Amino acid sequence: MAARIEFFYDLSSPWTRLAFHNMRAILDETGASIKWRPFLVGGVFNAVNDAVYKGRNNPDDPKVRHVYQWLKQWADLAGVPMNFPSEHHPIKSVLAMRVCCALEDDQEKLSSFSESAFDAYFREQKNIDDPAILEQIADECGLDGGELLTQATEQRTKDRLRSNTEEAIKRGAFGSPTIFVDTKYLYFGNDQLPLVRQRVLSD
Repeated sequence: MAARIEFFYDLSSPWTRLAFHNMRAILDETGASIKWRPFLVGGVFNAVNDAVYKGRNNPDDPKVRHVYQWLKQWADLAGVPMNFPSEHHPIKSVLAMRVCCALEDDQEKLSSFSESAFDAYFREQKNIDDPAILEQIADECGLDGGELLTQATEQRTKDRLRSNTEEAIKRGAFGSPTIFVDTKYLYFGNDQLPLVRQRVLSD
């Protein structure tokens, strides 16, 4: 039986953008099933990893400088166009992730919208905190952007994003992407995808 992968993610994360793309090869090779799980990485940071904010406040930190260099190299390796960081970074992703939660029950539509939103933010440097931009992205995916934005403001959608975030925290998440294989094996980030692949193939 194919292993089940859960991919908790936030559209604001550059490493998640890469992992979202690179995960496809693992799925194609292994035949594993996946469930995309939108959550709010800021909520995770606030709960268990607030050191992230300290790093952002010191752009001269050697680690910060090297991270951006490595990010570009990873993007080149993956063949993913990435113009980052932009004037919109770090972005408030609450509305965008609520839109994702409104689509979560239709995984194909969620995947399509997320791919386009990642591209809009990381390649085209668009502000995905802008409702008009989100509506445009959805419309271009063949979705009803206006209706999605309405759903994003509904309490049930807000509750779903909160629930997904709290679930990820309880299960050990400390950033995006957080990936689970067979519900219990946790992996983090783009660079751990080879471990995800190994775990799936070992089952």
